[in-house]
Amino acid sequence: MLPHSLPVLGHARSLPQSVPCVRVPAKPAGRWISECPGRGLRSGHRARRRTAASPEARRSAGETVKNRSKKSSKKANTSSSSSNSSKLPPVCYEIITLKTKKKKMAADIFPRKKPANSSSTSVQQYHQQNLSNNNLIPAPNWQGLYPTIRERNAVMFNNDLMADVHFVVGPPGGTQRLPGHKYVLAVGSSVFHAMFYGELAEDKDEIRIPDVEPAAFLAMLKYIYCDEIDLAADTVLATLYAAKKYIVPHLARACVNFLETSLSAKNACVLLSQSCLFEEPDLTQRCWEVIDAQAELALKSEGFCDIDFQTLESILRRETLNAKEIVVFEAALNWAEVECQRQDLALSIENKRKVLGKALYLIRIPTMALDDFANGAAQSGVLTLNETNDIFLWYTAAKKPELQFVSKARKGLVPQRCHRFQSCAYRSNQWRYRGRCDSIQFAVDKRVFIAGFGLYGSSCGSAEYSAKIELKRQGVVLGQNLSKYFSDGSSNTFPVWFEYPVQIEPDTFYTASVILDGNELSYFGQEGMTEVQCGKVTVQFQCSSDSTNGTGVQGGQIPELIFYA
Repeated sequence: MLPHSLPVLGHARSLPQSVPCVRVPAKPAGRWISECPGRGLRSGHRARRRTAASPEARRSAGETVKNRSKKSSKKANTSSSSSNSSKLPPVCYEIITLKTKKKKMAADIFPRKKPANSSSTSVQQYHQQNLSNNNLIPAPNWQGLYPTIRERNAVMFNNDLMADVHFVVGPPGGTQRLPGHKYVLAVGSSVFHAMFYGELAEDKDEIRIPDVEPAAFLAMLKYIYCDEIDLAADTVLATLYAAKKYIVPHLARACVNFLETSLSAKNACVLLSQSCLFEEPDLTQRCWEVIDAQAELALKSEGFCDIDFQTLESILRRETLNAKEIVVFEAALNWAEVECQRQDLALSIENKRKVLGKALYLIRIPTMALDDFANGAAQSGVLTLNETNDIFLWYTAAKKPELQFVSKARKGLVPQRCHRFQSCAYRSNQWRYRGRCDSIQFAVDKRVFIAGFGLYGSSCGSAEYSAKIELKRQGVVLGQNLSKYFSDGSSNTFPVWFEYPVQIEPDTFYTASVILDGNELSYFGQEGMTEVQCGKVTVQFQCSSDSTNGTGVQGGQIPELIFYA
């Protein structure tokens, strides 16, 4: 056979090396191809361009080609007349090979063209149709519309065309029948491979999957067929379950990353429960960080009532829980009420205590403030009369009774302080407050929780200040509080707290602002730093356009950020 990529046009006979080749102009104009008897076209090569300097040169070149063509024609006629019984093979053309600078992929060589009619549907349109299992009949030769195997494979997503298995997904009453292709599924999941091609494979046309939500199963199929990850907040947990069940690790990792970025006090308890179920230690650790720092918000969230009993116990045992014990007690009662509904029990005090079980004694009731106990836990009805009396004696008696409740207060979290000034000063005409705003922008390299600001006080003896503190991100208020603090006349900083710590994401600038009302003259910072290393957290500072009272990076108010990390 001839060493060409395609078969020759004509008879496949061997030709001597002395067979002449002539060049004739090929269409379009400006390209040269070689004419060689018995040789075929080489695919994938570009023709060499002719570059004529002038019209005279082009005419001269054309005449030369004509003369060569006439000579070639005469030789062909002479050969034909001498031997009538033999036939020469037809003339074939070979494109002269040029060196390419780099290899091109199929998508570059065959760019996708816009469909000329409605029968040529794009991959995105197929995706949209297939999400609802509303497939169109593919156009004839639809494979030619998509240059890559990935795009052609994506057309099969949720498509009945050539489907050799169907899944009935979802619980009874909410099922959805979805088509599949065994080969594609087996390539994407070892579980599917064992299901369809393993030693114990069952040849079923329909497989029921009642423990996976249809939307989550579709999201997994989309990843397997299209190599695309499409996650939503309301289905990501179900998708993570499906990815774990069918051992699709990269999709599972994407689900965990999605959960970590969307983690907040509102969903931290639920995600803690799920992360333990799915054995994701990194996600579990991130959940604990949020629950510890924003414990009161997490305990008051609706998601707290949806956790299982084991997760409830682990939270109540938590030593670093940063919350008042009365908040922990009320959260446990709210969980007990919802648990009674889950178990179809009447909402009574006895049943609430019953579902709490021994977890009730994990609440550190003796560490509550006396007012919180007297007005809250003591009147809840959950405690027995003897337990209530013993706890009252614990508060007042010198000889304290033995209690089943944990009587040691939680350690909580120790706040860290980031001080951005190297020195402070005061002058007779500075620092004055007349309702103007002191503001600074900052960014961190790790997730932290801003609990408050440290502020300077009066430089003219003791004084009381009213402070409105605010924390914003791109103009959106994340936290604010109006409180008072007392200044003793020293150059120390005085903490002002938010109602709840505010979660701060890394690599994003936030704006810290304060409006002070009090003694006109106070201390102010100077020799400010643009970057401060505080433990394992690096904080960067820059000036804020919201500052109307002179505070900036080099000097002014808001000397400290108080945070949990």
